[in-house]
Amino acid sequence: MNKTDAFSNMKLPYALRPGTSLGRSVRPANRAGVRNAPKKRYSESMMRIPPVAKPSTPVLRHELGEVLRQLRQTRGLTLRDVSAKARVSLGYLSEVERGQKEASSELLASICYALEAPVSFVLHEVADRIAAVEGVVVPELVPDELLDSIDCAPIS
Repeated sequence: MNKTDAFSNMKLPYALRPGTSLGRSVRPANRAGVRNAPKKRYSESMMRIPPVAKPSTPVLRHELGEVLRQLRQTRGLTLRDVSAKARVSLGYLSEVERGQKEASSELLASICYALEAPVSFVLHEVADRIAAVEGVVVPELVPDELLDSIDCAPIS
């Protein structure tokens, strides 16, 4: 007698026997009622939900990429120059500038180091752009003396 014969002769509880599920047949029930039900109920209910308006706030990574690109071009640097100094692949840096990839804080710090610009300056420029689109006036919190001491060309 092999193992399969030994197991086939065992008396299993009713729920575990082939073809049963907790005392009920495993075969699908007659689902004609479900098949013949009107199919437009779901789509009609979806039509009653008002569409959600898309926010007018720009995507952060797009604005950050534009600020980084303008800063790089203002400094007269190429993508190759910045990627070499920041130790970032040229393709990835290009994707960050185009807003296709998100820059981590470490990557942003590395790119800002290569551009010789403080991270705070870049983030401030991005915040100003988003505030302008949102129509929000953000008060200056940094004293003018401190801003004058930082050697950064404004981005326009």
